[in-house]
Amino acid sequence: MRLRRPLRARSLTAAVLLTVSVAGCGEGSGASPGRPGVGDPFFPEAGNEGYDVAHYVLRLGYDPGPHRLTGTATISARATRDLSALNLDLRGLDVEAVAVDGAPARWSRAGQELTVRPRGALDRGARFRVTVRYSGAPVTVTDPDGSEEGWLRTADGALALGEPVGSAAWFPGNHHPSDKATYSLAVTVPKGLRAVSNGEPAGEETEGDRTTYRWRTGEPMAGYLATLAIGRYETGRTTTAGGLPVHTAVDPEEAEASRAVLARIPEVVAWAERTFGPYPFSSAGAIVERPGDAGYALETQSRPVFPGAPGIVLLVHEIAHQWYGNSVTPRTWRDMWLNEAFATYAEWLWQEEHGGDTAQEVFDALYAGAYFPDAERDEALWSFPPAEPPDAAHVSGLPVYWRGAMVLHRIRRTVGDGAFRALLRGWAEEHRHGTADTGDFTAYVETFAPGRDFDAVWEDWLYGAGRPPRP
Repeated sequence: MRLRRPLRARSLTAAVLLTVSVAGCGEGSGASPGRPGVGDPFFPEAGNEGYDVAHYVLRLGYDPGPHRLTGTATISARATRDLSALNLDLRGLDVEAVAVDGAPARWSRAGQELTVRPRGALDRGARFRVTVRYSGAPVTVTDPDGSEEGWLRTADGALALGEPVGSAAWFPGNHHPSDKATYSLAVTVPKGLRAVSNGEPAGEETEGDRTTYRWRTGEPMAGYLATLAIGRYETGRTTTAGGLPVHTAVDPEEAEASRAVLARIPEVVAWAERTFGPYPFSSAGAIVERPGDAGYALETQSRPVFPGAPGIVLLVHEIAHQWYGNSVTPRTWRDMWLNEAFATYAEWLWQEEHGGDTAQEVFDALYAGAYFPDAERDEALWSFPPAEPPDAAHVSGLPVYWRGAMVLHRIRRTVGDGAFRALLRGWAEEHRHGTADTGDFTAYVETFAPGRDFDAVWEDWLYGAGRPPRP
């Protein structure tokens, strides 16, 4: 998630045309409206029940001067039960038209919920396509922890970031990490600006004073990991030794400072593949903005975003997220430690193998309260267990990152170094391109090492209150 540490490492005026191609669309006497929200413990309004999205096609236009976004979102999905109506998440923006299977559909708005009522019920198992036309001034969203996401205006364009709920500020959809989909994106901007997103570039064309950029993401992606960066970037393309494309986009003010560290992306990806298994996506890369454009780094899928030139350890952290968080995605926001603990522990492993402190030395310093430069943060490490943040404002809190990484180190000490490396690779492979929760992880560990006792790891380190007894 957003990486905040001492060293550091949104309303849309939406006219959303929702077209739904229905494989089965009867009146269905048992049909009922899908619930608005999937019941996430921290963000109950996020996501929607009753359908599963397979693919998004987003056709957008943005002009930074008047700060106006126009869009058509086409959403291909499958009904998971008989539906008389379904909801999409959309913050602000003015909806101009909604249709289901090409036929105009009734719709209404209430908060972030766009409720769509097709002419006939959608039968369970029916595949359908929803198309939504929208327009307006996209908004910035302030999270419970005070950070900003959604649509962030920059000096020369905009930056869209979505964790945890900001993606609903620029396109309608099922915005919860439990529903992943593939994406096709076409963005038209004033000539001279670039539009950079996730996945692979799929062409560009200029007509008059406008240029359209196309991007495709062929692997499943949670909505919060989608990004769109619009501005005057210096772009680059290289490949890893294995032939993986690496795409970078850097604000010109950060180009010189970023050059050396971005040149190490192939090296970091190769190290991560040896450590975590095959890279899960079809490309890698980075987007580097100016420090004032975003207050944090974010692991947006295949192309993490950095607020200024990153250091090597922060680069390692965000690339590790491509396995843990992006490919293996948390089923609820309570499970965020499964993202951040693994990415933080990746830092420890990198430093251990590149002349820095060992993971054990980091663990010991954290336990002794001698790691952070201030006593307040040393104490905050024990403020709540990593698997049980107290509320939405703490899903990216210090224990989620650092105490979560300590849980992984306790597992390593329990199973041994060789088995731990196999466990890291196996967990990433077991849930590749899927979702998982904490129960899945603890069950996986116990099955992986059936002769080991993990009771103290779970009870004291993962779920226990306060500082556990010294191991």
